[in-house]
Amino acid sequence: MSRYKIIIFDLDGTLTDSEVGITKSIQYALSKFDIIEEDLKKLKLFIGPPLTKSFQKYYSLDETKAVKAVGFYREYFSEFGIYQNKVYPGIPDLLRELKNDNRKLVLATSKLTVFAEKVLKYFDLYDLFDLIIGSNSDGTRILKKEMVRDILLELQNFKKQNFMVVGDREDDIIAAKENGISSMAVTYGYGSIEELKKANPDYFAHSLKDIKRMISEDRDS
Repeated sequence: MSRYKIIIFDLDGTLTDSEVGITKSIQYALSKFDIIEEDLKKLKLFIGPPLTKSFQKYYSLDETKAVKAVGFYREYFSEFGIYQNKVYPGIPDLLRELKNDNRKLVLATSKLTVFAEKVLKYFDLYDLFDLIIGSNSDGTRILKKEMVRDILLELQNFKKQNFMVVGDREDDIIAAKENGISSMAVTYGYGSIEELKKANPDYFAHSLKDIKRMISEDRDS
């Protein structure tokens, strides 16, 4: 039997194509600081990593302003951006196949947990997940490595060799490595090949078939 019993999925860029909703939310937040960014493609860099850090890194907002920017982001996202989103073709079938194969499915996302739950419910995916872990509204647990740590604590009856993180950004791969578990980088999301190669995942998946095959074929010794 495959050793991977718990599959930890990222959300944006892994399960859903959320580019429009996220970038428009970022655009709205920046406008509150009189920063007009017409090119939404430039804002794809925000998808995945913690928003506070991205506002500081890419638009030089200080920490106080970055926190306010996240509030403005959530203001737009909660009403509009959350629904400017779509599931990648084949994802529902993949999740059902894994579930039927007795895997536990976990979501780990930098989104607020309440937003992540809304997205999954909107696309009828909520019931497929055993555990949903996102960031907290008080600004804590914003790093993916903290989310993976909490997942391991929640499911401590399983061995670390039973866990696999599947994501499209270096944050996902680094979080897996720092917690001592396996990782798979998907190349159809928002992370560049260069970024993912540098993070050095255990596996690369170029399609949903690759995800299913590699999870199933890696067997206990």
